[in-house]
Parts: sequence; structure tokens; C-alpha cells
Amino acid sequence: MIVDEDLSFRSQRSDPILSVIRPSIEDGQLTLEHSDFGSVTCAVDLQSPAVDVTMFREPFRGIDQGDDVAAWLTSVIGETSRLVAVPPGFHRVTDGIVPGTAGFADSGAVHLLSDSTLAGLNSLLDTPLPMDRFRPNIVVTGWDEAHTEDTVREFGVGSAVLTYTKLAIRCAVTTVDQSRGERAGAEPLKTLARYRKARAKGVAFGTKLTVLEAGSVAVGDSIDVRTWGDSEL
Repeated sequence: MIVDEDLSFRSQRSDPILSVIRPSIEDGQLTLEHSDFGSVTCAVDLQSPAVDVTMFREPFRGIDQGDDVAAWLTSVIGETSRLVAVPPGFHRVTDGIVPGTAGFADSGAVHLLSDSTLAGLNSLLDTPLPMDRFRPNIVVTGWDEAHTEDTVREFGVGSAVLTYTKLAIRCAVTTVDQSRGERAGAEPLKTLARYRKARAKGVAFGTKLTVLEAGSVAVGDSIDVRTWGDSEL
């Protein structure tokens, strides 16, 4: 999680440039890349003492990842920034029908969206949007109807088993062009507000999931839906 000088989380809500920082990890080494600022690599530190951080005004603990990556992030973002990791023993429970655990992810560990749902939205827009506007972990192809994911309750994929937690309520991050790191107007929130209002909570698009059984998931895996339910919308 990237934090500011007060050790409070940064997100694309206030810092859209975060969308063009590309992370990768291999053999315990984290690399962050930016097209104009090059890259920085650090060994993931899970042993140093944790420090107090905040996310959504809630107190948590995180392990600072050092001055080199902090200096690089500060240059990219243009404001004092540092990077913290989830410490061992971290336990954060999210809400929903089946609560689950998550590190510093926003309200759920896994986000599911189908290409048919995106196609339904794009049919209403003047300019179609790419899937990355919504940043799902799992994208499903092959469902005929838009928003089928709203009714999927428990399913297997790869060697993992996941279950529905809640609808994904969308925020202003969906208005950020993920390839440029800039806001790109009022869409898709303007159009979603016409047909995807979720009981005064906002607009819904996709679902959040809880991991029942941990496992590996790969591109091309089939989804085995075991339980269906009614949409909360």
C-alpha cells in the first residue's frame, strides 16, 4: 500500500497517476515501473517492525519497504510517499453476506466481472470502455447475459473455491483512464446511475468475493458454479 506523509493510504481517487505504476514480483523482489521514471526494485521486507498506518480512517499496521522505493514513489507522484507491506499475522475482515479476509485491498480480496456485463454497459456509451477501467481480478467470458455474476453464489475455479460477498459499488476510480493516469470525464458513473443503482449505496458493477478454499487460478480455467442466488440489486 502506498501511503502519504501522514502514513494514510493513497488511491486513484486522489492520485490517478497510481494507475500507470506497474508492479511485478519475482523471488521475493518487488519491482515498480513507470514509463517516464524507469523502475525501482526492493526486497519485500516482512520482518521489520510494523508502523501505524490508516486506510479509510481505520488504524492498521504496515511494514515500511525502505527509503529507495519511497524516494522513487515520491518522484513519480510528486508528493511525499512511502510503501508499506501487510505484516505477518495481519487480520482484516471485510463485510458482506459471507465476510472474508483481505490485506490492503479495497473492501474485498477478489473482484469478479464478466465480459457480457461490460458489453452491456458499452452498448449504452458513446465511447466504449476497456475492462481495465474496473480492475477485476477475475474476468469471465462466455456468459450470455449481462450481470450474471450478480447471481453466482459459490463456485470453483482452478483449485480455489470462492463465494459471493457483495455487489461491487463503484467509485470515481472508474473515471480514470488506466493507460494515462488521468481522469477522463463522468463516465461510466453517469450511465451506470441510470440503471445500476444499488439501494442508496451507489452504483453496482461486478461482485466482490470471499475465498473459501485457497488455490491457484490461471487464465483459461473454467468456472464451476455450484450455487446460484437472487440479485441484491
